[in-house]
Amino acid sequence: MKNIADALAEKLGADRLVTDEAAVAAHRTDYWILAHLRRRQGRLAAPPLAVVQPRNPGEVATVVEIARAHRTPIVPYGGGSGVVGGATPDAGALVVDLRRMDQLLEVNDAALTARAQAGLLGGDFERLLNARGYVSGHYPQSLALASLGGLVATRSAGQFSTLYGNMEDLCLGLEVVLSSGAIARMTPTPRSATGPSLREIFLGSEGALGIITEVTVRIFPTPEHRALSAWTFDGMGPALDAIRRIMRVGWRPAVVRLYDAFEASQWHFKQWVPENKCALLLLSEGPAALVAAEEGACAAIAVAAGGTAIGAAPVEHWLERRNHVPSWDQFLDQEMMVDTIEISATWDRVGALYDGVIAALKSRPGMLVASAHSSHSYRQGTNLYVTFAVKPEKFADAEAAYVGAWAAVMEATLAAGGSISHHHGIGRMRVPWIERELGTAYPVLRALKHVLDPDGLMNPGVLLPA
Repeated sequence: MKNIADALAEKLGADRLVTDEAAVAAHRTDYWILAHLRRRQGRLAAPPLAVVQPRNPGEVATVVEIARAHRTPIVPYGGGSGVVGGATPDAGALVVDLRRMDQLLEVNDAALTARAQAGLLGGDFERLLNARGYVSGHYPQSLALASLGGLVATRSAGQFSTLYGNMEDLCLGLEVVLSSGAIARMTPTPRSATGPSLREIFLGSEGALGIITEVTVRIFPTPEHRALSAWTFDGMGPALDAIRRIMRVGWRPAVVRLYDAFEASQWHFKQWVPENKCALLLLSEGPAALVAAEEGACAAIAVAAGGTAIGAAPVEHWLERRNHVPSWDQFLDQEMMVDTIEISATWDRVGALYDGVIAALKSRPGMLVASAHSSHSYRQGTNLYVTFAVKPEKFADAEAAYVGAWAAVMEATLAAGGSISHHHGIGRMRVPWIERELGTAYPVLRALKHVLDPDGLMNPGVLLPA
């Protein structure tokens, strides 16, 4: 520790290194409920070695070079909002906290792009854009807490993704510090055919291939008009078919959210949705004429698929409450393990995926809730955002119950031909199943890791086994 501290102080200044117990403890985990449980039970791994707070890419490169010289693992840390353990460092790791790199560097009005440092939080980024007459189009539930670099590193999806796209659609350029300390820049262009997309290598890399220090993304003029509507359906089958029909012909409501009967009639929208009915929420925004045409077309499709209109109030309610979620501690206090798992499948498989996942969860002992909604749709398919709550007979067995629920969802997803992750990433939680999903392409990912991180020091144990 002293050797690393001396080297960092000499190269960067002592103010960049944080070693006090409270500050280091704040970086022991992200928002992964399993890590919170382990901390309660006194089983969380020993704290990281120290926290470094660089101010620019050159300082990040210096940190990486020093850590490599001392054979010390490096874990990048943004807002700490990840939920699968992607920023849960092992003992002895050096945490690179990017939150001091939080500047909006450029807004290009002609090109409709914005360039920012990776530590800028999504909520702050959105406010800065709004003041200039733009929106980001990217609104994950973690918007106020997640950093731009973290959103790129996990291939994030926002609540308005059906219109604006996910992070891989929005991200045009990157700056990344590699494990060697070299800085690689990927120039933003609307499209390029200069070989494989190098930008894509780092989208979803979760700090295992390099540290993202700067991001250039698309931005959008503030929408002129917005229309809201909600519909009930007799089951997930006809409701999913309504979404499929909307997407198939090319309509793109910004928000397309389908809640199963439990989430719609017993949880989120029970004052509007009759018992045992599913609920579909639609929100269109953009030029007034386009919104009017899209609203009318989607309404006709919903009616044809068996939907019943219930007005705009459920969507207004969702807009007001969408980012209000209980803390993990509230559930842990009741000796419950609760989590959400996002998966996806093509239209021909998603119905069986929903049935299989819910059945697998309900078969688990102590399962209180097993439900799902769809929140990100495409012409080819959609995602399912699965929620479960399990209360083991003995709280000492909470981790086993939690891991068992996750395994049930992962196995059911693979059996149905779906993808085990839609937008939260792999982190540590999904590592045991990633090889089975990637199949014969898995060696390519391992080769990338070996070439870009030959010493295995970049966020080890995340994305791939350590």
